[in-house]
Amino acid sequence: MALIVLAGPVPRAQAPPNRFDALVAFAEGKMREHRVPGVALGIVDNGVITIRGLGVTNVDDPLPVTEHTVFPIASISKTFAATAMMRLVEQGKIDLKAPVRKYLPDFKVRDDNVSRDVTVWNLLTHSPGWEGQVSGPERGEDTLRNFTATVMADLMQVAPFDSAQGKPAAAAWSYNNAGYSVAGRVIEVANGTSINRALRDLVFTPLGLAHTGTTAGDFIVNRFAAGHVIRGDAPTVQRPYTHATSVTSGGVGLCIADMMTYAKFHLGDGTSAKGERILTQASLDLMKTPQLEKQSTDDAIGIGWHIRRVGGVRVAGQGGTAGGHIVVLSIVPERNFAISILTNAQTGWRLIQDVEREALRVYHGIVYAKNQAIAHRGLVETLPNVEPLATQPDLKPYVGKYTRPTNRIDVRVENGKLIVQDLPNSGDARPVMPIAFFGPDRAVITEGPDRGQSIEFIRDATGAVKWIRVVGRVAVRN
Repeated sequence: MALIVLAGPVPRAQAPPNRFDALVAFAEGKMREHRVPGVALGIVDNGVITIRGLGVTNVDDPLPVTEHTVFPIASISKTFAATAMMRLVEQGKIDLKAPVRKYLPDFKVRDDNVSRDVTVWNLLTHSPGWEGQVSGPERGEDTLRNFTATVMADLMQVAPFDSAQGKPAAAAWSYNNAGYSVAGRVIEVANGTSINRALRDLVFTPLGLAHTGTTAGDFIVNRFAAGHVIRGDAPTVQRPYTHATSVTSGGVGLCIADMMTYAKFHLGDGTSAKGERILTQASLDLMKTPQLEKQSTDDAIGIGWHIRRVGGVRVAGQGGTAGGHIVVLSIVPERNFAISILTNAQTGWRLIQDVEREALRVYHGIVYAKNQAIAHRGLVETLPNVEPLATQPDLKPYVGKYTRPTNRIDVRVENGKLIVQDLPNSGDARPVMPIAFFGPDRAVITEGPDRGQSIEFIRDATGAVKWIRVVGRVAVRN
């Protein structure tokens, strides 16, 4: 398809940059390699937005992906929730360090201390310590109210909460969708509207995001990229389409044109394309400032953004995984640069990691260091440059059974290798994952379909191995 450069208030590129064309060609090769039907690719480089649609929306009813094709963006929605929350903070309606109960007086989880002391800041930094991979039924505008009152009420703490420190004991960071669902309910109460209306009023409309919405009804009136799974060697449309029940943890959908407008806002000074003040520079900077380290990794978490340094340069990003859609948005504030890649296949994460890393290298000459331990940020990634230690540590301290409400992680030694296996409470066990350590408590999967992905172990205050983190979520040792 032809190069698409946005007009209007956005600076207009006079000619296709050779490096963007090269990046597009690289992405097209990855589409063929990983059988991804459709991709929307966007770059912000020194204020200039360049985008291109590649492939088709649906293998059964193919239409070209365009600048206005809508993709569900899954967990990138969390950055929209955090942006809305910061607007309410600036309006004096929310205090990030206030207990959740200030806004939801009846809020309750299994642990009474957590119920009393967990803060809004904990919700936005994935640090409440409770199990996060849970959702509730669709209840229309009562969805988040119902979720907070019912599903949350007896939710397991996978990391005991330290009320004095205001975070989980030993700060066992764990990706937490449930926290963002509760954050959505806080936004509803503070704004006095449904979450759908709140995001529209606080973010979509002020930023001029014309093809952005939160419901299947919003999506259906636009050209829509259907999700795909890979069966055999061919992509197949995933049916039915299932929309996320939690808007703030994963329910926003938009086109690449809107995404790049949004990215440019987060690279800017807090004003919209029309010059209207949306947030202060201080609030935007706070969102991209590390709040907590992710133990046994080199990454940190900000307010809504996952933060890592690549070649010494800060990159704030958020990915998303929603069945047959895998997406990412990364911004590089010091270089006034952003990249977003939206895909409509379950294998899209492989394309995304390769294209994003290539873009950082080509545009800014930044690459990952050897044995840099990247952490989960909403999509699967393999370690970019890893070499296991020549001498492996004693394996015995890691052996054991680690539990979450939905599954058990079995860690054992077989033939001198440490083996990790996910044993769900229902359904078949996942394939075994042999691992090797490349740093203290940092391991890489060495064989099988998950080869190259990381697994982290976390120690408690006594120095004993207490948690294992797999795909960003911790399970606690029995």
